[in-house]
Amino acid sequence: MFKANNHLINKANKERSFKNLLSTITFFLFLPALIIMFWLFIKGFPALSWDFIFQDPQKGMTAGGIFPTIIGTFWLVIISVLVSCPLGVLAAIYLSEYATDGRTTRIIRLAILNLAGVPSIVHALFGLGAFVLFFHMGTSILAASFTLAVMNLPVIITSTLESLKAVPHSYREASWNVGASKLQTIRYIVLPNSFPGILTGVVFAVGRSAGETAAILFTGVAFYLPFLPQTVFDQCMSLSMHLFTISTQVVGMPEAFPYATALVLILLILSVNSIAVFLRTYFRTRRKW
Repeated sequence: MFKANNHLINKANKERSFKNLLSTITFFLFLPALIIMFWLFIKGFPALSWDFIFQDPQKGMTAGGIFPTIIGTFWLVIISVLVSCPLGVLAAIYLSEYATDGRTTRIIRLAILNLAGVPSIVHALFGLGAFVLFFHMGTSILAASFTLAVMNLPVIITSTLESLKAVPHSYREASWNVGASKLQTIRYIVLPNSFPGILTGVVFAVGRSAGETAAILFTGVAFYLPFLPQTVFDQCMSLSMHLFTISTQVVGMPEAFPYATALVLILLILSVNSIAVFLRTYFRTRRKW
């Protein structure tokens, strides 16, 4: 009967200790998020109701609900993602599949990485100067969405680049050897196998767009509107801006309202992320490696 020697026993103990250490670190990293969610639920639950979700703000936003802010947030997120995702994916495809590995390409990639770390207030000033003033969009949903799209481009490009690089080069060579063009290889081989990673970047963009405040402060979000937006050239309210407003600017605000608004915002983001995780898992199971 095989019996482990001292070396194998020590090795197994080290592996077990290292695994326990990583598990402990992961738990303590996840614990603050659980505490925040629990605290928001306890403090905000008294204000949660269907009326709170589907009514307009009333009495100087000290009563009523947050329905216009939810609609405005959906406007901003959907338009920004529709703009940033195609541009980001196409730019990543060019950098990964067509651009030569020269100085210009390296400078472009470095610039993309640097743009990902630019503060959102800088993007807000850029959106104010470029979209609101130069392109005469005014303070509108369109200007705010374009600002969010510019802010999200580096994240989408970077995640897509990494996903494209993860596809084995032998897949491309096999496709070329059977007579497929580079465009056909990208469309039918590379993109389907890199889709889970691309979806990850899109999820980050959705979450950042929904929770962003500074980038939309000067470009299209209003303090309060008595009507829902009808076109992309109207202003709108947003959950993040509304949360900041009722937490810092409104006198006589019920204590539960800011917590309930924050809870709704987080739940919306978690819902979108959950759908994206399900889709990513589904497409990963269909990958060929």
